[in-house]
Amino acid sequence: MRILLTNDDGIDAPGLEALAVAAARLGRACVVVAPADPHSGCGHRVTTDRPLRVIPAGPGRFAVTGTPADCVRIALAELAPDATLVLSGINAGGNLGADIHHSGTVAAAREAALHGRIAVAASHYRRSGGDIDWERAATWLELVFSTLPLGGEAPAAGSLWNVNLPDPPEGMGPPPIVECPVDASPFALGYRMTDEGWRYAANYHDRPRMAQGDVALCFGGAITVSRLGLV
Repeated sequence: MRILLTNDDGIDAPGLEALAVAAARLGRACVVVAPADPHSGCGHRVTTDRPLRVIPAGPGRFAVTGTPADCVRIALAELAPDATLVLSGINAGGNLGADIHHSGTVAAAREAALHGRIAVAASHYRRSGGDIDWERAATWLELVFSTLPLGGEAPAAGSLWNVNLPDPPEGMGPPPIVECPVDASPFALGYRMTDEGWRYAANYHDRPRMAQGDVALCFGGAITVSRLGLV
């Protein structure tokens, strides 16, 4: 009945340590199986054409030379098959709206849900150049965990939760926790030519959004919780 922790920023990422702090307060043993290197934006890619190395990184900690989805697959098959809850994150950056399709953080949770586990992906939106208070993030995520049924059966068949912590204005109190739909608005199509080729140039923070979707609510200072389907 262990908790599996993973991410896409790599096993040394501070967000993974913050996730471990929040998870420890659930009162269950945790095992960490995370990528040896960052894999941000890798989506649900899995490795089947080469061996994966599993490198011990301390008691109950393993680094894998693969993607976030690889980490979950090998953990549930070999390293922590008794894990009933899988937590992925805390990603250094939001995974809102269309982000869920290319996010390695969300992919790890999705892979766990495919195998019948309770799964949560957690990310922290931040404005350009802003620092993340990881101690505060762990406290906020603990509050979110207290609102979710993480100790029983998996949620509605074929689903997982996607949580995004906000970057609120200075002086704002504890953010509200809002369950909301994922905003399906597409990214702006903006590119500029460089010497190396076309570079994406649209502003992430100016992206299109719908009023009550996860993008607008998290940008506005709320903690968003969205139920995602697998297909």
